[in-house]
Amino acid sequence: MKLFSILVASLGLAASAFGVTPTTQKKIHSGSASLSPLRTPAGSSALFRKAELTRGGAVPGWAAYNEALDKSPLTAKSLTSLVGWGLGDLLAQLFINKSAPFDVKRLITLSVFGLIYHGPSGHYFYNWLDSKIEGTEAKDVFTKVAIDQILWCPIFMTVFFTYLGLVNGDSFAAIGDKIKNDLFTACQGSWKVWPFVHAVNFKFISTKHRLVFINSVQIAFN
Repeated sequence: MKLFSILVASLGLAASAFGVTPTTQKKIHSGSASLSPLRTPAGSSALFRKAELTRGGAVPGWAAYNEALDKSPLTAKSLTSLVGWGLGDLLAQLFINKSAPFDVKRLITLSVFGLIYHGPSGHYFYNWLDSKIEGTEAKDVFTKVAIDQILWCPIFMTVFFTYLGLVNGDSFAAIGDKIKNDLFTACQGSWKVWPFVHAVNFKFISTKHRLVFINSVQIAFN
């Protein structure tokens, strides 16, 4: 219950910091063509506050971050996940695992995972998913959440366990046993939290901001 409360609080803070309000999505028309969610400019996103208020407002540097997302989305999202995973583990070690010695290797291992896999894979996966299902109606959101949790979650967890095993020098047989024994349990843990998070994500968050929103919640989840 305490974990759920922390996650709900972090979700609310993340959403409010990004300026999210439950509004009906509107299509922007220019002549006969409409903008795809994947091509929405930074300034028109529901998450993007007025440029003149951004640098000194609720999220300093938000305009610069959006510019990075436009110019180098893969790099920006990879670095976002590096910070998200690193900060999540740092806070966990400082405030939750306080009795144990600080594990620098663990911090670096998780930060690198965010950089080389979570960020890049999330970039391509969510771009693909949003290109296939563009709506934000209930059935669209439900379908996206189902795909994310039933298909993507097991793939993600398998890669995560494999990565940790390789970093620790485990044999492929040991890694395979780890996946066989723990994959379903790990997915069950995800299913207790992330469907709710992704319902908000797919309903209100623009494609380009999905990873920064996920990482904001991920910090508490880690």
